[in-house]
Amino acid sequence: MKQKGRPAKIQSEHLETVRLLAKSHPLATLDELIIAFREQTGITVHAATLRKALTEVGVVRVKSARSQTSKDETKSATKRYGYQERHRPEDDKETYSSSLTDAEWALVKDLFEREGDRGLPPRIARRRLVDACCYVVRTGCAWRLLPKDFPHWDNVYKTFRRWSAQGRFEAMHDRLRDMWRAREERETAPTAAILDAQSTRSSPQGGVSGYDAGKKVKGRKRNLVVDTLGLLLAVTVTSAGLQDRDAGTGAIARAAEKYPSVQRLYVDSAYAGKWAMAVQSNHGINVEVIRHPENRLVGRWAQAGQQDLFAEALPKTGFTVLPKRWVVERTHAWNERARRLIMHHDRLCAVSEAWVWLAEARLLAKRLTG
Repeated sequence: MKQKGRPAKIQSEHLETVRLLAKSHPLATLDELIIAFREQTGITVHAATLRKALTEVGVVRVKSARSQTSKDETKSATKRYGYQERHRPEDDKETYSSSLTDAEWALVKDLFEREGDRGLPPRIARRRLVDACCYVVRTGCAWRLLPKDFPHWDNVYKTFRRWSAQGRFEAMHDRLRDMWRAREERETAPTAAILDAQSTRSSPQGGVSGYDAGKKVKGRKRNLVVDTLGLLLAVTVTSAGLQDRDAGTGAIARAAEKYPSVQRLYVDSAYAGKWAMAVQSNHGINVEVIRHPENRLVGRWAQAGQQDLFAEALPKTGFTVLPKRWVVERTHAWNERARRLIMHHDRLCAVSEAWVWLAEARLLAKRLTG
């Protein structure tokens, strides 16, 4: 019977040559044996063909047991540096850098886990819901893009809206603010405050919006009333189209109602005039306008015909730090660390205000436990 297909390149008479080549070149690679086989027989073969012939003559490749053992010993003896599994906490998979630590949660736990709440016991830990809200305000992500480690986004969103309406984030901030003022050896009730507004963009989500012609910004205006430490006393969010004095009326009313101890208010020149006199008559707060020393509209008082010897020499170029005003500007900068506050993504202004309370409370919690 004839053999079907092409005849094999390595015949039975060539097997002894293959065995002798492997014996004379024990450390040669397969390609080197192919070259040596071609030089002796004149036949060019494929690597698979030569490997099959080597198997037929009982020649296999073996690795040195000593080298393998030394390799394993070296691998086990090598010390690994850096962050390893033994450094990872057991619950690290459920925490983020924005989450509250145990010490921070102990300061505000009773505000969110109230024993007197009616209804069934909660199936989701309140701390996980607070951590989810902190994650959103810090990263600025959409509700639907919450990581799967957190509860379902719809549950977190509804809980956030309910807590915002109940004022729990504001209560959280007020408690931490009082603790920080006590640490700084200040009275709990402030006597001086600073007011300023910041115009930020709004997203296409909708809601109240306007155009600030002075800042060239289309969006909303965030009005902050802070104490002399830069801690938040009141906040309102309005359309950016309102003048600063009109938008700040609500913020001053809230601050005066919440802290009757405030006696002096520092503002910039945008709040000067009838608005300042109205605040003094309605709330009994003395308004002091902090103007730039080189204000050309107002100027400064000086003895006629004499040089003003008490005027400070200002640099010709660069930024001039104004007294008291820089405190509230620094608070605006603190808020911009939270990416959710860089742009308004919520339709309701009350929700935007709740984000400010949460961001400031998160900052104070870090201070108190750090």
